[in-house]
Amino acid sequence: MNTSVAPGEDRNIVLALGAGGARGLAQIGVIEVLQERGLHIRAIAGTSCGALVGGACAAGKLAELTRWMQMTSRAEMLRLLDPGFGRPAMFTGDCLVKELREVVGEPRIEDLPIDFTAVAVDLLRQREVWLRRGDLWDAIRASFAIPGIFTPMVIGDMELVDGGLLAPLPITATRLAGPHRVVAIDIHSQPQSLAEDPVRELAAESGKAAPGILGRWMEKHFGDDEEDEPKHHFKLMEVMSRALDTMQERIGRVQLALEPPDLLIRIPRDACEFYEFWRASELIDLGRREAEKALNEAGF
Repeated sequence: MNTSVAPGEDRNIVLALGAGGARGLAQIGVIEVLQERGLHIRAIAGTSCGALVGGACAAGKLAELTRWMQMTSRAEMLRLLDPGFGRPAMFTGDCLVKELREVVGEPRIEDLPIDFTAVAVDLLRQREVWLRRGDLWDAIRASFAIPGIFTPMVIGDMELVDGGLLAPLPITATRLAGPHRVVAIDIHSQPQSLAEDPVRELAAESGKAAPGILGRWMEKHFGDDEEDEPKHHFKLMEVMSRALDTMQERIGRVQLALEPPDLLIRIPRDACEFYEFWRASELIDLGRREAEKALNEAGF
């Protein structure tokens, strides 16, 4: 497909922002490069972390989200994960969303300057749901409700969980935006190297985990590796991360075959584990590099 953009040609684009946990932060760098190239984002569809990044972008608050992500340490991020005692998940997500509301604001989706769709899955009806009206953070919270990690989000008569279960790359949802070029960001691309294990290397500035019983539990499952661990020993969260990646990579491959976008930007799936949001700066830099490469190759 010819994706080159001649001078004076329509530079409007629609973004499909994918699911993949913390790797989704690389999409911030992609968006920065797209805007620097003079491409105009007219609509965004996002799943999971793609909904978080896309919602902030649609609200005109991507810079604020970026600064907050870059300034929040590992310890501070972990403290925002309030335990879901007695609920069907490890965390409620309430403290995290409260903090994000303060950073980005509390707009309604229909009032955003850029058309926005958050993709979730209704567990009761077992179908994909496109959230295009109502409170922005309710929609984003529903879209990133990874089963077992965050409690489901109830909106109306729907019990919503992470959209990545059925639509890790929400290309179909972008069709509501009209005949603009579709730029999709696949964050389940081939690993950089199977010989190395970059997903287990944390950023140098990681801080210490929250104290107490919960803090020690989180350190055990989210924390640094011990030197004497076997090379391929996975902690609980790493097992969940790789299981999600396996499922979403396969579904995403089918989505790309059925609805190929005009431009596909790929982020390697071993860039980090899905919970390593404290690595925002390096992930954003990775997104910038991959975007520059893809745009140059496509002639944008």
